[in-house]
Formats: sequence, C-alpha cells, structure tokens
Amino acid sequence: MATEIEFSFHTLTDAARRHIRVFQLHQFLDRFAMGLTVAVVALALMDRGMDLFQISLLFGVYALTTMVLELPFGGLADSIGRKPVFLTAVVASLISTALFISSRDFYVLALSFAFIGFGRALRSGTLDAWFVETFKAAAPNVDVQPALAKAQWANAMGLAIGAVVGGLLPDAFGAVAESIGFSIYDVSYAASFGVMLGVFIYTVIAITEKPRTMKASVLKQGFASVPSVIKEAGLLALKHPTLSLLLAALALFLMATNPVEVLWPTYAKPMLNQNYANSVIGALTATYFFSIAFGASLSPHISRLFKRRHAITLAAVFACIATVQIGLAMQNGILGFVGVFIVYSILLGATETPASSILHGCVEDRQRSTMLSLRSLVQQLGGALGLILAGTIAEAFSTPAAWLLGVAFLAVAAVFMAFLAKRIRLAVK
Repeated sequence: MATEIEFSFHTLTDAARRHIRVFQLHQFLDRFAMGLTVAVVALALMDRGMDLFQISLLFGVYALTTMVLELPFGGLADSIGRKPVFLTAVVASLISTALFISSRDFYVLALSFAFIGFGRALRSGTLDAWFVETFKAAAPNVDVQPALAKAQWANAMGLAIGAVVGGLLPDAFGAVAESIGFSIYDVSYAASFGVMLGVFIYTVIAITEKPRTMKASVLKQGFASVPSVIKEAGLLALKHPTLSLLLAALALFLMATNPVEVLWPTYAKPMLNQNYANSVIGALTATYFFSIAFGASLSPHISRLFKRRHAITLAAVFACIATVQIGLAMQNGILGFVGVFIVYSILLGATETPASSILHGCVEDRQRSTMLSLRSLVQQLGGALGLILAGTIAEAFSTPAAWLLGVAFLAVAAVFMAFLAKRIRLAVK
C-alpha cells in the first residue's frame, strides 16, 4: 500500500481544485432540491388526507424500492457509466415530484414514492465513485478523505438550507398556491422540481466522464453483467476482512443511530410549548443538518489527531457517540436536549468520510459503484432493523430505553473498528 500524501487544497493542481469545486456545487444543488421537501413531506401528506398508517406505508414503499434496486443499479453504473445513470436518477426524481404535486390519491402517491426509491437507488454509488476516481487521477497518492469531507460538507449544507427554505415557502406563497387549487406545501415541491431541472443541466455541462458505448447491445450487456458484478462485489466483501468488519460496524452504527434520528421529534415535542412546538422542531431539523455539515468539515482535523488512521478515528468517534447517546436519553428539558442533540449531530457528520476512505482504499475502480451501493444497502438494513427493535422497546417501555439499547450496538461497532485498526496496522508492517 503506497504512502498517502497529506491533503492540502492550496498545493493541489488546478485540475484537482476545480474538480472538488465542481462536485461541491453539484452536491449542494442536488441535496438542496431534496431538502426543499424534507421539511414538509409529512405535512404535505397529511394535508392530502393521509393518516399516519398510510404515511408509514408510503415510506415503506420508498424503502422497499430502494433496497430492491440498490445493488443492481450500482453495478449498472460500473458497467455503462456514472453520469448517464445519475441523469436517469434525476429524471426519476422529476417524475416523482410531478406525480406528488398532481395527485391526492394514495396509489398515485405510492407510485411517486416508488420513483423516489428508484431515483435513490440510481444515485447511490454513481457520482461519488466518479469523484474519487477523477480526484485520484488528478492528485495521485493524495489522501482523498479531506476531499470527501469537502463534498460531504456541501451535501449537508444543501440539505440544511433546503430544509429552511422549504419550511418558509409555504408560509410565503401558500395563499397563492391555494388560490389556484394546490396545497400550500406544493410550493416547496414546485421549487424542488425547478432546482432538479437545474441539477440535470449542470450535470450535463459540468460533469465530464469518458463516454462509454451506449448502443442497445451494450446497454443490454450492462444489465446482463449486473448479477456477476454483484456476486463479485459480495464475495469481495465476504473474503476481504477489512470490508467485512467495516460493513458490519456500519450496520451496527445505523441500528443505534437511526432510531434517534427518526424518533427525536416525538421525544422533544412534549418538552415544548405546544403553541410553537412545530416551529422549534423545524428549526431543530435545520440545525441537525447544519451540525452534520460542521461535523463533516471537522472530520479531517479529527483524523489528523489520530495521524489519519481512519479505523482508529471511527472507533473513537463511535465511542463518543455512544456516550452522547446516553446523555441524550437522560434529558428531560428542552435546553439540555438541544445542546446534547447538536453535539450528537456533529459527531454523526464526522463519521462519513473516514468510513468512505477505508472503503475506497479496498476496492478497484470497476467495483467502486457496486461497493458503495452494497454499503448503502447494508446501512439501510441495519437502520431498518434498529427501527423495528427501537419501536418495539419504545412502545413497551420508553424512547430513552430504546436509545440506550443502541448504545450497546455502538460499543460493538467501536470494538469492530479497533480490530480493523489492528489489522490495517499489521498489514502495513
């Protein structure tokens, strides 16, 4: 394994610096479009007459579609190219948004959520892989983790600012929407549709990828080769101890933290004055994204504290999250909860790029998109299992009890990363 050169933005070539800026803007715009609807999706569904059970079913359609298609489309991106697959994902998102705005029928909305899952599956492992490969070509042997952190920061900032704007738009222009027969929340969806059109145009113009043959026969071969690509990537993950430990740790990490991310509004809202509780929850949602962005920007500095040993960094951050999650479960007042929740969110943001750096260091370019999709699938499965367990415990006992169970998962994940750090150290020797 070649020794990596420490990242310094100012000493990078012009091509490498431009590459980072192009991808940062792309990630910001893509997630800004998503953030515009994140803040209002549940409200928009309730405004369309959906009850909580129907809302849960719609999100289940999204999750099921994503998990079924995640790996095949990651393999497709490795076969026929990242850019065309991502552009198809944007088209799927545009269709989803158009269906959502146009209907109040449950089955049409379910189709809309299926297209969201379809687009998510297409997005997973596409341009991320393109970014890493192009960066490595423009800056050979340079540590990619800080570059990934810059992209992750832009990603989280797009979600955060999008959530704020998406929450403000219905109040500002909702009356106009209602006067022409739409829901006040459709304003946010219409804005998201416009931004996604911009993302499509920006991707076509700014994202450059060596074209691959797109004849029907080659496209057919691309689909035909997906099973073998998936099999190869799965075997690689099973046979490669580093990947196995990393994916297991990430699954446990999502089992612990996903219930916190989903259930915290229901835990915090009773602490608030009900006259302004929803506004505070909305502001906290934006703060959550901003904090993740801040944590992503801190991750290279945290990594340097551990001499850029990413497995040790993750072990330490997982242990810190476990400690903070205990503190979060013990909060009974809103001020204490907000303070601990912000720290918790910052730590979540600091985990992404060290994990990505380990994964990217283990795979070849031809498998990169597939492995990113495999990682996403494993994390989704871990998060779903965590929610089932947490929901059962929260119903039987309490939400803090469910979060405390997650602390045990985080502890095991930290131990896995400590083992991984030891393996990497021995491999280097």
